[in-house]
Amino acid sequence: MMISLLSRALMMSTPLMLGSIAEVIAERSGMMVTAIEGIFLVGAWGGFVGTYLTGSAWIGMLTAILCGLTVAAIYGSISIFMRQHQVVTGTALNILAAGFCAYFQRVLFGVPTSPLKITPLQSLSIPLLSQIPVLGPIFFQQNALTYFVYLLIPIAYIVLYKTSVGLTIRSTGENPEAVDVAGIHVNTVRFLTVLTAGVLGGLAGAFYSVGYLGMFTTNMIGGRGWIAFAICFLGNWNPKGAVIGTVVFGLAEAVAIYMQSIGGNGYFPNELFIALPYILTIVLTVARRNFNVPAKLGVAYCKES
Repeated sequence: MMISLLSRALMMSTPLMLGSIAEVIAERSGMMVTAIEGIFLVGAWGGFVGTYLTGSAWIGMLTAILCGLTVAAIYGSISIFMRQHQVVTGTALNILAAGFCAYFQRVLFGVPTSPLKITPLQSLSIPLLSQIPVLGPIFFQQNALTYFVYLLIPIAYIVLYKTSVGLTIRSTGENPEAVDVAGIHVNTVRFLTVLTAGVLGGLAGAFYSVGYLGMFTTNMIGGRGWIAFAICFLGNWNPKGAVIGTVVFGLAEAVAIYMQSIGGNGYFPNELFIALPYILTIVLTVARRNFNVPAKLGVAYCKES
């Protein structure tokens, strides 16, 4: 039972890891992608629609990426080039995304009497590695999106801290004037990091519809985009911190799902376990004392003439 629980925890941490890494990259450049909840939702919707209409999960995930990229491009254009408030812009896009998905889901499929289903991604067992006792079933019997996260974590860390690209991103969030003086277009860097967040956020949303549930509902994200947003803060804007935070939240969600499946043994209401990841978010946010906030996070940049 413990191995199964840990395997599920790793699986449930996949979209949160994608979302939190997306936020780390964008926020290091000074951009709070507060539209992340909407990006998750359109990613879930796009993934479902693409898979349902074509029968291919890979086309579904490509559709999810395009949907996430579109929302991110709108958010970046308004908040970066028009210099509008990042939180207000993101909140408005989250509301727009919810209405968009609900409307076009009904336009495309009407009101079906039973939920439309697709075949979710199957677990892929890696030869030899999946046979390792304990670790094999936990780490190497997952779906393709989880394996992608294994690659994303070191790549994100290396890019941010070991390359000139990462130095430029981090400098853009700390001292954009110095970046500008060096001849690098600050707003272009920020826009590209937001687009990157859109790609990863779209994939994160696709996990719920294509990689896990095999269906789409307008409330399926349920605030998990905001949890990914919080993990970025709790992980101190570092991919390594995001990994730790994501695993903790993934375990909380796995425990919640398991306890719901057994009815909480009759001692606790199911609603308590549903709320467990969100309670954990609040507790850890309040408990955290030291934050290494990028100096220009959320501050629009306007080149002085």
